[in-house]
Amino acid sequence: MKITIIGAGNMGGAIARGFAAKKVFAAKDITCCDRSDTTLDGLKKDVPGIGISKDNATAVKGADIVLFAVKPWILPSAIEEVKEALDYKKQLIISIAAGVGLDKLAQLFEKGSDKAQIVYLIPNIAVEVGAGVFFYCSNTATGKNLDLIQRLFGQVGFAKQVEEKQMTAGTALASCGIAYVFRYIRANVEGGVEMGFYPKDAQEIVLGTIKGAVELLRSRISSRAGG
Repeated sequence: MKITIIGAGNMGGAIARGFAAKKVFAAKDITCCDRSDTTLDGLKKDVPGIGISKDNATAVKGADIVLFAVKPWILPSAIEEVKEALDYKKQLIISIAAGVGLDKLAQLFEKGSDKAQIVYLIPNIAVEVGAGVFFYCSNTATGKNLDLIQRLFGQVGFAKQVEEKQMTAGTALASCGIAYVFRYIRANVEGGVEMGFYPKDAQEIVLGTIKGAVELLRSRISSRAGG
């Protein structure tokens, strides 16, 4: 199975790295497209064997999955650039452009009588280390392809199919939520330094405390479920 990722910036690159690290896809079966040579060179260095391209239309040919990881305002032009090269009978389309819902995606991918199977998915940056959180929805993908999404993204974190109306909440909880956690950690580390700890020690204390809290909470939830 092959995947082409249009947009290899922060999130697109993180997905590619996560998939390769967890062997969800072999590096040779991942192709990433971007306008920036620096971005592509960095990805090639991090993931030896990965495919890189600046020709989006050529890169989507032969892919089983085409994932659009571009900003919402860039998405229409990115789709228009490759639309004629897409094969809706064989390819599954994923968009991670926040706020661009299924109806709008259907309009953007409209191509005569051909109907695309489109999945709207929201990830977070922890996918890079195999600990992402993903919410996804679709009104056109087959059950088989939805199972495929669950299996693929479930290997690089926690994945959950939701109703489209829940996608905004999912974005706040997971995609934006991880930034809130980073800010909390930073504030605590700064506080530790002000109270006399070396920065490295303060960071280890805060990270260890958060890890312990998560494990303790998981244990208690598991105990309640078992009881």
